[in-house]
Amino acid sequence: MALIDCPSCNKKISDKADNCPHCGFGLGEASSEDIVRKQQLKKFKKLHSIQNQSMFAMLLFIAGFGFMYWGGADKGDLQYNLAVLSVVIGFVWYIVNRVRIVIIKRFSS
Repeated sequence: MALIDCPSCNKKISDKADNCPHCGFGLGEASSEDIVRKQQLKKFKKLHSIQNQSMFAMLLFIAGFGFMYWGGADKGDLQYNLAVLSVVIGFVWYIVNRVRIVIIKRFSS
């Protein structure tokens, strides 16, 4: 008896199991096309989640930029410092998410 990864939830299950005890995916009646389709759906959902995070990071960057220049705060004020912090966090978060998307698209089979 060996442990394999479930194509649906990626948790370890027995290779003798007909259904995944974690998510209920039917391994016994699943064809190879079903398994490939399930893996593609999981990849699509992961990319969609990262793209949503990228959009939120852009909104954080734009909001911080707006508060920094049109908020009426002077340099050194708390509002100005928070705006600069949100610009930096939004920019870095966006770049990290774009790199994650490139890695997922390039190195997934």
